[in-house]
Amino acid sequence: MNSPTTNSQTDRSHYSYTRLYRGDRPLRTLLILYRQDLGKLGLSMVFYVIKHSPEWIKPLVVANVIDIISNPDKSSLSDLWLNGAILAASVVQNIPTHYLHIKFMSVATRNMESNLRSLITRHLQNLEIGFYKYKSTGTLQNKLLRDVEQVQLLTTYVFQYVPSAILTILVAIAVTAVRAPWFLIFFMATVPAAVTLVRLLKKPIRLRNQAFRQQLEGMSAQLLEMIKLIPVTRAHAAEDQEIERVERRLRTVRHSAVQLDSINAIANASSWVTLRLFNCVCLLTAGWLVYTGKLGITVGDVVLLTGYFDSLTTSLVQIMAVLPEIGKGFESIRSLGEVLECPDVEHNWGKVPVKQVRGEFIFESVSFTYPGAQQFALQDFSLQIKPGETVAIVGRSGAGKSTLLNLIIGFLRPTTGRILLDGSEMNTLDLRTYRRFLSVVSQETILFEGTLKENILYGSEHVSEELLKQAIRDANAWEFISELSQGLNTPIGENGTKLSGGQRQRLAIARALIRNPRVLILDEATAALDTVNEALIQEALERLKLNRTTFVVAHRLSTIRKANRIIVLEEGRIVELGNHNQLLANNRTYAQLHALQT
Repeated sequence: MNSPTTNSQTDRSHYSYTRLYRGDRPLRTLLILYRQDLGKLGLSMVFYVIKHSPEWIKPLVVANVIDIISNPDKSSLSDLWLNGAILAASVVQNIPTHYLHIKFMSVATRNMESNLRSLITRHLQNLEIGFYKYKSTGTLQNKLLRDVEQVQLLTTYVFQYVPSAILTILVAIAVTAVRAPWFLIFFMATVPAAVTLVRLLKKPIRLRNQAFRQQLEGMSAQLLEMIKLIPVTRAHAAEDQEIERVERRLRTVRHSAVQLDSINAIANASSWVTLRLFNCVCLLTAGWLVYTGKLGITVGDVVLLTGYFDSLTTSLVQIMAVLPEIGKGFESIRSLGEVLECPDVEHNWGKVPVKQVRGEFIFESVSFTYPGAQQFALQDFSLQIKPGETVAIVGRSGAGKSTLLNLIIGFLRPTTGRILLDGSEMNTLDLRTYRRFLSVVSQETILFEGTLKENILYGSEHVSEELLKQAIRDANAWEFISELSQGLNTPIGENGTKLSGGQRQRLAIARALIRNPRVLILDEATAALDTVNEALIQEALERLKLNRTTFVVAHRLSTIRKANRIIVLEEGRIVELGNHNQLLANNRTYAQLHALQT
């Protein structure tokens, strides 16, 4: 378990990054993501410039060699060998400088990639539960994997291709200004042409990138949904309908991808044609000047000028070519901003840590309304619950039972009123530390792909073997676990698919027992079980509830007869309160529900 100091430092770092993250300012955000490794990126760029130097040296050397061999009377062989040596040295240095360039770039980008995924993971863990009602698993998975990968690729374009292209342009202009300044007019004409193309195509490229990203997120979500629905699809012989549904989405994604590829093709072809035409004009003009003997242009100057102009236009074409990829990266930064800039964060930083829990709850005129809803989900709820008391919550669907449980867990905060835990208002507490004293056993047991032991110890890794086995016995799970060939080390499959419903539920109870909670939430824990399994689970639950403050939601009223008090909810209000016998004697809502079941 992390110390409070460690958690505080982590919270502070996480808060710092999310506060600075701005999806609408992607370049600034990219620099913030690299702020710890900007030195490494700088070194990588320096070595890239050195390794790339043959591209700038070669035209100059070739021009010198042509002039030397064209006018042997004005030069010597030593000049030829010197130029050759310079070119060879510039080529050979590529091996060490390329290695160093890649090394520093790799360390920086992999650090950023890992840190960004960690940042997203932490933020997802801190977001309020309501956020997940509006974001599908596939969409979030796409952001965590594909969007982060696109940001990592964006680094290569922003810190490698674009700087090298700009530097090549500057070198070409500088050398030309010295050797033949009149030719700068051709160079200057290419820049406005490139800028005009960028401005014309920037908006349609961004819009189509955005549309394609949204379609990919939708496809990812639908494919995950299809896999989860396979048992239902097969049971209803709906394979053809499901295939058509998915293929319809795939066709939409394909159409969006073709539109994106089309605009990228137009951008690349337009820039290539425009800049190559300028190159052609430059070559013909230089040739005409040599042929007519004007301006003192030599054959070597023609090679030099056309070589550098070719480098300049190639660099501009390169910038134009990577602009769509930069657009994708910027769109991914905006996409991640939907998570990292989401304001629905459960704020625990700086709040009072909970070091022990007795289990007393006081609800003072608590009401809650979901965003956009017209009516209260829970209204004017007032109640005091003593430590160790078992309180059952019943009511028809939509009465407010789940809302009340989520308020107790701390997933939701009261719209009005307040909840006191052991005399302290819950809004002032670090709810993460409170939940260390809380366990939830629900109707749908959530397990992960691992062994039985790993699932039982989830969140409570440092537990002795003796306590583990005792929890398993108390959960009535030892009998079926001992019959397995690998015992506790048996893999259970994704979400425990290799186990029966009763076995999964007993694992959930063992997991709760291991935590030794002071507050227990039982949400329809036996609703989907047969009579035999229900008896085993009820016996295990009685052990689990002992001396713990327990909240039970159950549709089967037979399972809550022993509760100290039963709350009957209607439209978010308490309409009845008492024990089983008292409520039957009242002959109102609870008695009617009981009669329907018996």
